[in-house]
Amino acid sequence: MAEPERVAVEVEGRTLSLSNLGKVLYPTSGTTKGEVIDYYVKVAPVMLDHLRDRCVTLRRFPNGVDGESFFEKRCPGHRPDWVHTAPGPGDRNGGIDYCVIDDLPSLVWAANLAALELHTPMARASDPTHPTMVVFDLDPGPPAGMAECATVGLAIREALGALDLVLVPKTSGGKGLQLYLPLNHDHDAEHVRSFALAVAQLLAKRLPDLVVTEQTKAIRVGKVLIDWSQNTSFKTTVCAYSLRAQPTPTASTPVTWDEVAAAADGAPLRFEAADVVARVAEHGDLFAPTITTVQQLPPPRG
Repeated sequence: MAEPERVAVEVEGRTLSLSNLGKVLYPTSGTTKGEVIDYYVKVAPVMLDHLRDRCVTLRRFPNGVDGESFFEKRCPGHRPDWVHTAPGPGDRNGGIDYCVIDDLPSLVWAANLAALELHTPMARASDPTHPTMVVFDLDPGPPAGMAECATVGLAIREALGALDLVLVPKTSGGKGLQLYLPLNHDHDAEHVRSFALAVAQLLAKRLPDLVVTEQTKAIRVGKVLIDWSQNTSFKTTVCAYSLRAQPTPTASTPVTWDEVAAAADGAPLRFEAADVVARVAEHGDLFAPTITTVQQLPPPRG
């Protein structure tokens, strides 16, 4: 068997050995590993702020999106010594050391592993018991789609606006929409989780024909699941700007509320890698408020 094609590159003073840059990872679009790495280099100026100081779970696709994939929580032992790690919740066997992707060389290294998707928790590695944000993960049950997710997203925004709380929307990069409520203030994980559940239950009462709060597939047909459980401390959501394992290289893309409103009326809300690079050039980091905005949740009941 031939040795994999390798090329040495210098990235911010670090030497990386990149392999199989011509390998096609998205067969439908013909997107290669080299193009995936190039995408991550281009979005790094905005993406790294959302990866830094987080325990990153890698979802790797060594044979492309049509092949098998696996989630890698434990940072690989073969990592360079300059790829930092941090202890995290791990699995049933206890805590493990996760990769921390806090600079461009580390991001390029992960992309070279065919880690197309990068998933992060709500809390920082340096303060794992205090989430910096709340997430409402909106997942449509067919035949519901993005329009229904956007309608629910607008309803959540209205409900939380009554509490003077602001939300930051992004696409999941797949079929759904994700809303993030920045905190950046001391809130414990149980408070955040119970608040997310209360909001989901409120919306299920207000929109019973459209919203569900439970995973049961039988009740999700044509409705939108508000997945409040993503706020559990050991769970993650896809990081802003991460690619997704779709037929073509879509990405989890921060959007404006005007775009969400248009999506509720049927406009498409789906962006591929090239679109995202262009959006960043035009708008900068639409997800920046999740880092800079400080908000406080109502006190827990009881």
